[in-house]
Amino acid sequence: MRVRLPFTALAAVAVAATVAACSPSAPSGPGGSTSDAVLTIATTTDVVNFNPLIGNSRTDSWITGLMYPRLLTIDANGAKQPYLAKDYGFTDATTAYWNLRDDMKWSDGKPVSADDVAYTINSILKDKPTGNTTYGQLVNVDSASAASPTRVELKLKRPDSTVVTEVGFWMNVVPKHVFEPAGSVAKFPNNSNWVSAGQFKLTTVAKGQSYTLERVTPYPFAPKGTPTVAKIVYRVYPDVNTEILALKNGDVDLIANALPPAQVKNLQSAPGVKVEQVPGLGYAHMTYNMKRKPLENLKVREALAHAVNYEAIRSVVLQGQAVSTGSSPIPPVLKDFADPSSKEYAFDTGLSKQLLAEAGFGPDKPLSLTMIYSLQDAVTSQWAALVKDDAAKAGITINLQGMDRNTYLAKTNAGDYDIYAGNFAIMDDPTTNMALTYLPGGAINYSNVDDPALNALITKAQSTTDKGQQKQLAQEAGKLVRDNVYDNVMYMQNLYIAHSDKWSNFIIKPSELLSLVDPQSLANATKS
Repeated sequence: MRVRLPFTALAAVAVAATVAACSPSAPSGPGGSTSDAVLTIATTTDVVNFNPLIGNSRTDSWITGLMYPRLLTIDANGAKQPYLAKDYGFTDATTAYWNLRDDMKWSDGKPVSADDVAYTINSILKDKPTGNTTYGQLVNVDSASAASPTRVELKLKRPDSTVVTEVGFWMNVVPKHVFEPAGSVAKFPNNSNWVSAGQFKLTTVAKGQSYTLERVTPYPFAPKGTPTVAKIVYRVYPDVNTEILALKNGDVDLIANALPPAQVKNLQSAPGVKVEQVPGLGYAHMTYNMKRKPLENLKVREALAHAVNYEAIRSVVLQGQAVSTGSSPIPPVLKDFADPSSKEYAFDTGLSKQLLAEAGFGPDKPLSLTMIYSLQDAVTSQWAALVKDDAAKAGITINLQGMDRNTYLAKTNAGDYDIYAGNFAIMDDPTTNMALTYLPGGAINYSNVDDPALNALITKAQSTTDKGQQKQLAQEAGKLVRDNVYDNVMYMQNLYIAHSDKWSNFIIKPSELLSLVDPQSLANATKS
């Protein structure tokens, strides 16, 4: 478990700290009428888990996200907005709360209540479901309770200024009356008889082929409480090229995953296709598993970092549709936290060779490592080959292990890799993101870093509500990550999503995880 530093700033202001906003209303107008339209969406992976508390693939999230609501959502600029929770905040230094809407129901007629939210949180704490990001965000939470049918209160072990917004955004709420009788939420497969509080409910599964969801009413974020689409069908395709062909042929209406950069211009001029730009809030990176020798050696990690041609990757593979983060884990889009002084690792084969020699490697003792990545991730698949070729110039052999996404996720969770290559879809809050990524026991600590100085900076940043101090601490933590190559952050990508031009009124949200397939978006999409 992570250690938290004593609380300082929150105590002085927490009693008055309340974030309140009006609940978002559904768009209205000519495009808001209901219909019998079916929206067919392409994806490249099957669902692994129908239980949103243990699912971790994109398709899992896209489908379960339509059924199990979050307390908060996010706008195109990355700011949190009310969803199931209409307001939230702190009543004192160690008591947080959400006040819920009273007009959301499960598809079997039962109301979505504070009991459901408290049950979800307490079950995650008790059962520790594998791959659940929220578990890492709850490390400072002792328990949750329903103070009333529409008020949830969190009792914190120690002050944590990030917990209300981060848990609110990342956690899917599940129905207590369905999940509790099944026992541990970490073991419940949730494979049938689904109950939904989203605008759609899963009704039919044909593994390897399709997943069908049907409209549920009422849904308060749709015109007149009724989603404009009658049915959503996710179809599984082997790769993005097959998806693109299906879109051009009219077999699907929307491609859920972001387009490979090389395909963007082609599809922008394709008849019957519209390409939408989606803000990026994540980054692509390589992490070096410090539990695998010799990657615990800083010089080896530095040698690997200097053996990558970052600009070539962004210009050739990304077609200029990406920007450098300065090798910082804080993307430049987060202007309130980004550190413009952070400099990207230089591509320097000579320096890489020198560092390897200092670490004891060379022609007589070559360095050979394996790197895992998902074959369904077309962009990573391309730049992985460039990384291998450039590393070879420095005398480093990188054995590429591309695999289907679900195998890749299983290997990632098992720590079965030397180098992990991939991307995070949403890095929305630097303090929370670094806690999950770099603190011991962090849900996505793929480098297995445990640096006391870094731990102290992150935990201190978590405990303060002073934005100036939090920014300073986050930047210091980001510098430690960069200087020690605890994470090799390569770029932040601008995303593009393609759909049939017969469809409109999508609500664009940031990241590939939300993009056009966010619940609110699909509840308002209309077919001409």
